[in-house]
Amino acid sequence: MPLLMVITHHPLTNKGETRLNTNTTSAASASSEGDYQGEKAIYLRYGSYEAVMLPEIGGNLVAYRDHVQDYQFLHEPTPEEMTSFKARPMIHGIPVLFPPNRYKNGQFAWNGEMLQLPVNEEATGNHLHGFLYNIPWKVEEYGHTGKESYVSVSITIDENHPVYSFFPFSFSITLRYALSSDGLMQHVKIRNHGESTMPCLLAFHTSINAPFTADGSARDYKLKLTVGDRWELDERMLPTTHFQPFVPEEEQMRDSGVYPFFAEMDNHYTAVPQNGRNRMELHDTKSGVSLIYDVGTSYKQWMIWNNGAQGGFFCPEPQINLVNAPNLDMKLDEVGLFSLEMGEIWEETSRLYVRQSHK
Repeated sequence: MPLLMVITHHPLTNKGETRLNTNTTSAASASSEGDYQGEKAIYLRYGSYEAVMLPEIGGNLVAYRDHVQDYQFLHEPTPEEMTSFKARPMIHGIPVLFPPNRYKNGQFAWNGEMLQLPVNEEATGNHLHGFLYNIPWKVEEYGHTGKESYVSVSITIDENHPVYSFFPFSFSITLRYALSSDGLMQHVKIRNHGESTMPCLLAFHTSINAPFTADGSARDYKLKLTVGDRWELDERMLPTTHFQPFVPEEEQMRDSGVYPFFAEMDNHYTAVPQNGRNRMELHDTKSGVSLIYDVGTSYKQWMIWNNGAQGGFFCPEPQINLVNAPNLDMKLDEVGLFSLEMGEIWEETSRLYVRQSHK
């Protein structure tokens, strides 16, 4: 029996989105290919939740929404922003940073050799944010069951890939997102396929809306983050290996919650789990709803950037490693510098979910 494919403009999608309803069997759980403002997209649906993945723009999960409550959790690009988003998709959705953040002069030594990454931040003369966030990823599969809808994408680097010329390791990264009644789960897996030991350097530049409610105000929001110490940065935004004292608002951010835009933040912290969890909590004091971003304890560092304290969104970024980690004369565990031997796998899960709490 031939498969009937119906192109439809879904009433709950944003302007400029089109879905190809090829894999939908129930209102509770659905998955489909479609179009997101001119780009190939995989749509996931579970109950009132919806997520959108853009495999050809860095495997970026660019949208996570609750249509019944009218919540939009991630900072999505508008139609007018699509050109700049495709050129540098750093502040929308959940971009993959590999390796994350800055590396002095784009260089670091590994296995007795000096690697030279592209210097792509003119202001500092550093390499910034890696090379996987804006290139195509392969869709491995997508689908749905009675319990979840899901999509899995991957990228493989070997001697035939352009990245190999400056990052000479054979490896693959697989990202799986699943949408269920427990919110949005992310599973990331890195496997070393080569014969030489490789550095495992990863972060996510997750962009969170504040407010995430349609009629909310950022002034009603409090941010809590499981941070330990704040790293001192030099004029090139690289760690000096020393710590800085917290200001009172940072203590509030760690302990009870603080307005996310109390000051400009482009700050780096150690991650110190609380009650066994390494996470961000964003609480809407007006509605009593909290968005939880539980990232797992393998992420030893937090970066937080709030777009110059302009409001609207900010980026709590879980990082395996400290900025410029391979160049620092510090213990590997202190800077989160992991390595993978031939055939080894590193993996971790994270989850974004909503909790109704006291106002």
